[in-house]
Amino acid sequence: MTFRAWFLGLTSCVFLIFLNTFFTFRTQPLTISAILMQIAALPLGRFMEAVLPRKEVRVFRGWGFNLNPGPFNIKEHVIITIFANCGVSIGGGDAYSIGAIAVMKAYYKQSLSFVCGLFIVLTTQILGYGWAGMLRRYLVDPVEMWWPSNLAQVSLFRALHETDSRSKGLTRMQFFLILMIASFAYYTLPGYLFPVLTFFSWVCWVWPRSITAQQVGSGYHGLGLGAFTLDWAGICAYHGSPLVAPWYSILNTAVGFIMFIYIIMPLCYWRFNTFDARKFPIFSNQLFTSKGQKYDTTKILTSNFELDEAAYNNYGKLYLSPLFAISIGSGFLRFTATLTHVLLFHGRDIWRQSKSAVNSAKLDIHARLMKNYKQVPQWWFLVLLVGSIALSLLMSFVWKNEVQLPWWGMLFAFGLAFIVTLPIGVIQATTNQQPGYDIIAQFIIGYILPGKPIANLLFKIYGRISTIHALSFLADLKLGHYMKIPPRCMYTAQLVGTIAAGIVNLSVAWWMIDGIENICDTDALRHDSPWTCPKYRVTFDASVIWGLIGPARLFGRHGLYRNLVWLFLVGAVLPVPVWLLSKAFPNKKWIPLINIPVISYGFAGMPPATPTNIASWLVAGTIFNYFVFRYRRGWWQKYNYVLSAALEAGTALMGVLLFFALQNENKI
Repeated sequence: MTFRAWFLGLTSCVFLIFLNTFFTFRTQPLTISAILMQIAALPLGRFMEAVLPRKEVRVFRGWGFNLNPGPFNIKEHVIITIFANCGVSIGGGDAYSIGAIAVMKAYYKQSLSFVCGLFIVLTTQILGYGWAGMLRRYLVDPVEMWWPSNLAQVSLFRALHETDSRSKGLTRMQFFLILMIASFAYYTLPGYLFPVLTFFSWVCWVWPRSITAQQVGSGYHGLGLGAFTLDWAGICAYHGSPLVAPWYSILNTAVGFIMFIYIIMPLCYWRFNTFDARKFPIFSNQLFTSKGQKYDTTKILTSNFELDEAAYNNYGKLYLSPLFAISIGSGFLRFTATLTHVLLFHGRDIWRQSKSAVNSAKLDIHARLMKNYKQVPQWWFLVLLVGSIALSLLMSFVWKNEVQLPWWGMLFAFGLAFIVTLPIGVIQATTNQQPGYDIIAQFIIGYILPGKPIANLLFKIYGRISTIHALSFLADLKLGHYMKIPPRCMYTAQLVGTIAAGIVNLSVAWWMIDGIENICDTDALRHDSPWTCPKYRVTFDASVIWGLIGPARLFGRHGLYRNLVWLFLVGAVLPVPVWLLSKAFPNKKWIPLINIPVISYGFAGMPPATPTNIASWLVAGTIFNYFVFRYRRGWWQKYNYVLSAALEAGTALMGVLLFFALQNENKI
């Protein structure tokens, strides 16, 4: 915890939170991983080592620090990366809390104070940190919980701090710089000069007048058959970098993607006309009337942002595009499949660890070495957990009209998050995939509080965002576990990074919403504008579906989409035969790798993700994590994760440069 670590760590955190918040509003969102700052921190740290004086600075009597205590070391490097990870987990991914604020301000045009927004952002993040502290003994200490995403960072740490001889080819740092510059230069093509590279749909070019060809081949509005992207932002937009996902996880995702997109969807649309599918575009994140026109939610809203039932009955029912409807159904399946999968495959271990401390026989060398450090008392995490809950409840009283969610709704959201964080954490810790349950959270509160879209949004972020942040913090704790960082140092870095990132996260989003004209309004923006906010459009749609209209009208006894509810039962049953086969054939090691929640994840995120985004992600992941790994393993071990970081860094930096140099000045 040196001055260098604090300075570079906080700088990295602020830099990444700015980039990740910035990119969530774009048509092709991009999450910049902490690997970027992990690589940049080494030369910066060594530069500070070379130029800073070795001088003691006294802040208080008896307490101070040395500006330059000696050589820049690997543990300082890890702490900097932990700070940077806060900028990724809070600004990147789905950015739910900022998504709720963006929807409230940009779509509902609600007046919201900055202080209320800050309460929403910080309490959801610190709540997740509290959950992480409660679950660390289950998801960090056991050797089975290996967190694949950490391996990219661990291997990179070791590679950067080991001697890397030039005689064996380019060093990792040289490779990173060359590829980052190349990626930076290349992104001028899809980002500005030749945007067709973002989605190239050759089917649409061959048959430009065919509606069916557009439905099958369009990269933006169809099934994306044959379409592809040469834009790294498009490949990584929704599932992150494919270069860090394990091969068996990519394979499971591919099975689900092919099954849903190329078998189930065509049958539902062209063969059975499920949900009156042919009245609507096959793929769209818009909401529709019965005649296929865009649904105007302002016609059914009261001044208090609640449902006007008389206006709704007069205006007509809400309809979804067929792919959107089936995507919701896959969310039902994924939720129950996750619970069943974890219960069957990991239930015994969870139960054993619930009865006693982690079994010492199961502790690996990392866990045994970590016992030499002074541990973080459980009450430190409890203080954060109870404090964030108290502030959230206070918000429900002070800003009652703005948030719509009563105190008991807050408590219900906390209880839901507590139940599902552990099973979802097991999935992520073993497969690098995080099955979501946003739909379930909104489904439940939509039945309890119908007609209140803002309450539905807030319930989702308190019932879901706290889980996302908890899992991010747990992944960081495992990184510290691998790299032997004292637990109390980890606690401090994560907490400070979380608070700093939360403040910057909200500030950047507030500036963009107020500063970019017509942001997120696709009807008012130019057709080539990058500020269409597809992630937040779907967040808005979800608030209308589950909050304003309510699940009872859509999925209840007389609802058009009532049969999708059966997928809850299907998801609960599907993992059972896989588990039975794994017990019947214990020598078949590939059977337990069949992961139903991850298979269903192949359809996750659509919309806003398009089939072309996911297909390109699968192709890139297969090339590097199967073919390159199998036939050029030495190259893969040395350069694979560095390549991922370089592509992300170059793309992100050029994207920001294009905005400030051209787009912000309305030159394109």
